[in-house]
Formats: sequence, structure tokens, C-alpha cells
Amino acid sequence: MSEGRLKGRTALVTGASQGIGRAIALAFAREGANIVVTARSRDRLQALAAEAESLGVGALAAPADLGVEAEINEAAKAALAKFGAVDILVNNAAIIHARIPVMELDPQLFRDVLNVNLTGAFLITKALLPGMIKRPAGSPRGKIINISSIGGRKGGAGRSAYRITKSGLISFTESLAAEVKKYGIDVNAICPGGVDTEGYRDAFNTAGRSENPKLMDPDEIAQVAVFLASDASFAVTGAAIDAFGGGNPLFV
Repeated sequence: MSEGRLKGRTALVTGASQGIGRAIALAFAREGANIVVTARSRDRLQALAAEAESLGVGALAAPADLGVEAEINEAAKAALAKFGAVDILVNNAAIIHARIPVMELDPQLFRDVLNVNLTGAFLITKALLPGMIKRPAGSPRGKIINISSIGGRKGGAGRSAYRITKSGLISFTESLAAEVKKYGIDVNAICPGGVDTEGYRDAFNTAGRSENPKLMDPDEIAQVAVFLASDASFAVTGAAIDAFGGGNPLFV
């Protein structure tokens, strides 16, 4: 049963149909938050919403392609129509690509990765910010959490498109935090190391934790997100928090 750290709040999580996004949405629901989940897979989102509702919270599946501005705006409108406000936004949706040298990288794939991973986060943030700013006195603090990556800290061979977007999310986090702190809104990023998700397995043709025990479980990242979404993170904004798990270089 929920411990209630997020009771009465509404969170929108992008890229929620699987992996880190799904884990965050369920962790928030267990803490009492209503959830709006968005991704391209309607069936997976509806199943996730039903699972969240079984935990005693409100839930809405709002299918959207984060590469399409009109669909982003429709998802934001649906969330506001259902719950009246969004207190917590998690920008998690991302395209993960295999290692592809720049000389072999298709320009359209490069554009798609930037469009979903970075521009999509900007657009849905822009759509929901006015409501966060206008919250009445006494409302929960607004929280925006961007899922970056440890790969956003530096470049890597064959990872140019992905790492550019994750580096960009860190800078977006810092810039936005500086703009909205005066409205009582905190903006932070999480920079995970390797996480055993469907996207990671597909991109790197791996069996996941059974092959590499140092990979984290998505719920480990979800617990960091719960902290950042809660009142306990009052003193933290504009931060990019590294979450390595067993892959921490200190252990090498």
C-alpha cells in the first residue's frame, strides 16, 4: 500500500510503456500519485494505467509520439482535462540507437533521436509549465525530472546522436531550473548508468542482467525519481544526479 509521499499529486511520465518510464510510473502510483502515462503503445499504456488504478490512484493512458508536436499537446491537454493540474513531469521518452559511426549514421535517424529525446522534452515541458506556474498558494511544489544518462557526461564512439541529446538534457535542466525556481518549481536530472530495459537489450543485442549483473533494475532509478518528486528534495534543483549502480567506476 502507498506510503503516501506523493499523495494527492498528479504526475505525467513520458516513454512509460516499458523500462525506466514504466517503473517510475508505478513507483509514483505506489506513493499515492495519480499518473498520466504516455508513449506510442496504446495497449501497454492501458495495461499500465489499469495496474496503477489497482493501487488506488487515478490513471490515464494518453498515447502520443513524442516526435510529433500535435500529439504532445493533445497528451498535455488530456492530462489537464482529467486531473486539472500536473504537479510532476518526468521526461523519459527516448530513442536508443546501437553504436553507429558518424560516417554511417543516417541523417533521418539523427533527426529522430534529437526530436524525441530533446525537442519532445522541451515541448511537453513548455505545454505544462503554465499550469505549474499558476498553481494556487499551498499547492505541492512543481517538479520536473529529466532522464538523462551517464552518457550525457561525455561523448562515446558510435553514440553521437544519443549522447548529444542526453548532454542537452543536462543543460536544459540547469537552464530551466534557473528560470522557474522563483515559481516554486524544482528541475533536476537523473543520469543512469546501464539499466536492464527492453530498449537497452535491443540496442546492444544483450540478454540483460543475466549477461551483465552490473546492469541496474529500472526500479533503482524509479526510487531516485520518487525522492526528486517528493518534498524531501526541497533543497535540490538544477542538479544532475549520477546513478551507476554496480557499474560505478569507483568499484573498478
